[in-house]
Amino acid sequence: MLDQVADLIREVAATIVLPRFRHLAENEVHQKAPGDLVTVADQEAEKALTAGLTALLPGSAVVGEEAVAADARLIDRVGDPGAVWIVDPVDGTNNFAAGKTPFAIMVALVRDGEAAASWILDVPGNHLTVAEAGAGAYRDGVRIKTRTDDPGTRALRGVVASRYLPQHLREIATANAPALGQVTAGHHCAGYEYPAVATDEQQFALFWRILPWDHVPGSLIVREAGGTVRHLDGSSYSPADSERGLLVTPNDDVWHTVRDTLFPDTSVL
Repeated sequence: MLDQVADLIREVAATIVLPRFRHLAENEVHQKAPGDLVTVADQEAEKALTAGLTALLPGSAVVGEEAVAADARLIDRVGDPGAVWIVDPVDGTNNFAAGKTPFAIMVALVRDGEAAASWILDVPGNHLTVAEAGAGAYRDGVRIKTRTDDPGTRALRGVVASRYLPQHLREIATANAPALGQVTAGHHCAGYEYPAVATDEQQFALFWRILPWDHVPGSLIVREAGGTVRHLDGSSYSPADSERGLLVTPNDDVWHTVRDTLFPDTSVL
């Protein structure tokens, strides 16, 4: 099934998403929430993915970003018994709508509340990263593994996605970030940030808002590559979680270095 889902994602990218890139009409882009865009490509890609995924696995359910935007109750199905597909038809929609990269298509299969497999296609770069629980993570068919050492605070480069951080945590993180080697605001595309940690392009990514379509696919990839994905308070992450933020790193040592550098007083978390 890994290859069949990959083929479906590539087909949707080639026939629905890429043809709209930098060719969207004004009436094909809408704001579904302040600062949060949706395009006709998001909507059509999700429909095609939903049809294809449920055909591959009859009886499965789909929790897609745009379906949840239309009916918020659907998000509660993530933890349901059985097979549930998590779909982000265009991750990085604001980039896509602005004619910029990166953007991605992300899919995860959740079985009985636990991530079983995931796929992230970097659409403009045509790079596919795949993971299966217990079987490792692969990028373009080559197994990837995270770094196993902690090079120290000054050598660590990564992302603090501060837009949704509560004000008091944003202030603390901003004050302490200069102790790390480099902290950026990221690429506004989780489908880029997670594989970047898995391949050591960067060593951490911190998020606060953790909607399942943004984080279930990438979290499995990082974990299967050997990395660490935990809430800021140190507790484990599961697909149905929606609170307490996430810190993503290549290993436990780096996780503690980054968390304790940004938030030395953990009682604030």
